[in-house]
Amino acid sequence: MSRTRRFFYNSISTAFYQIVLMLAGFITPRIILKYYGSEINGIVSSVNQFIIYFNLVEAGLSGAATYALYKPLGEKRYEAVNAIVSAAKKFYTQAGYIFVSLTLGLAIFYPLYLKTELLTPVNMGLLVLILGVNGALEFFTLAKYRVLLAADQRSYVISLASLIHIVINTIIVVIFGSMQVNIVILRAIALLSIFTRSFILLIYTRKKYRFLDYKEEPNYNALNKRWDALYLQILGAVHTGAPVVILTLLTQNLKLVSVYTIFNMIIGAINGILGIFVSGLSASFGEVIVKNETNVLRKAFSEFEFAYYGLITIAYSITLITLMPFIGIYTKGITDINYNEPLIGFLFVLNGVLYNIKTPQGMLVISAGLFKETKLQTTIQGGIAVLLGIILTPFLGIVGVLVASILSNLYRDIDLIFFISRHLTKLSPKSTFYRILRMLIAIVIIYLPFLFIEFSTAGYFLWILFATIISIYAVGVVILTNLIFEKSTMQDMVTRVIRMVRR
Repeated sequence: MSRTRRFFYNSISTAFYQIVLMLAGFITPRIILKYYGSEINGIVSSVNQFIIYFNLVEAGLSGAATYALYKPLGEKRYEAVNAIVSAAKKFYTQAGYIFVSLTLGLAIFYPLYLKTELLTPVNMGLLVLILGVNGALEFFTLAKYRVLLAADQRSYVISLASLIHIVINTIIVVIFGSMQVNIVILRAIALLSIFTRSFILLIYTRKKYRFLDYKEEPNYNALNKRWDALYLQILGAVHTGAPVVILTLLTQNLKLVSVYTIFNMIIGAINGILGIFVSGLSASFGEVIVKNETNVLRKAFSEFEFAYYGLITIAYSITLITLMPFIGIYTKGITDINYNEPLIGFLFVLNGVLYNIKTPQGMLVISAGLFKETKLQTTIQGGIAVLLGIILTPFLGIVGVLVASILSNLYRDIDLIFFISRHLTKLSPKSTFYRILRMLIAIVIIYLPFLFIEFSTAGYFLWILFATIISIYAVGVVILTNLIFEKSTMQDMVTRVIRMVRR
């Protein structure tokens, strides 16, 4: 199967998965808010963020193993593949035991630090353990298969298995949440969906990769990039997860955490949609880099950057216009804390734009395995987010952590653009900055009319209607500006898409 076809399959399956994930991401928090309140939603969100941090005990392993598998899979050297997968399995098992230990520690200490009248300390501890089961299954069953499928550009299998898991999980939450079953029992029942995903991936990999043999002598040297990747992944997680942790520890206001997570849920959905167009590309670009196809790399990267910045323009101009009306509809009837915060909405959108600007360059860092070479820059990015967040949050609350994230993303955008240009593509960074400037101007142009046009918040139907009209308008503006300023690149992209669809 060609790279283009696999990219197409990965993109389509990821698209379906992200759409379902987005819908589920809107449904389940709403159920929690409606039947359990903002404080319980804040607790679940806070604990989940700590669990995400505990997952960092495997940080770097996934990226290093995937990178190491590109070449032997391409050359069909199955003994080498088995040696790498065997080494990854052993590391994942060790990491799993550490993860379980950390989760047990959180289950003991979390109820001692945060007090709530809605859950007893015992129930809060049980909730932590239940939420941690998903991570434990990743280490002991799923991770080694996910690495192999990602390296072989078959992420569509992971997407489909995860889609089934999300659907079952959402159905369980809706049914038992509406019955107002105890939140601990609800989350325990929802664990059934996780086993379904693991079973699907187990069956597929055993059937597809019959050559797999975990008894092969492990090749630990093949994963020598793990520790550099580990460092970068830790800093990346610190950067993205710092706001929830900082808000939890410095304010101890779980309702404030809930406000942040509701806004972040929407931005996360937008980023998930944008991620559809990146899924599988790391492996494709990794193969191009390994084969030293420099001209192919330059042309493909330039076209991808052009297309991705167009997508950012469309997605975030629509979000800027529709975010607060959606928040108003979504939180209707929730009165335990105010969710109508336009300044917070604007800062979330700005941070989302800056976060995504570096995506094309960040993808190449992963594809080329340039983990060690970018350690210092990622350290500075994480330091800005954490230190400024700690300084500003006691005075500004959510605004403080968002300002810290915005400044850290701005720094990383500039740094990565120059880094990739200098070390990999050898393309001039001027074209990238020119595209970014055009993107920001286009967002402003799309937004301006809606300073004078009132956006209805009467209900979801009218919101969808207005959002559809705005989407058509935004797409038109982006196409027009691209035809004016980069007509040849636009034509190349259309030609590439047509060829891909025909295949």
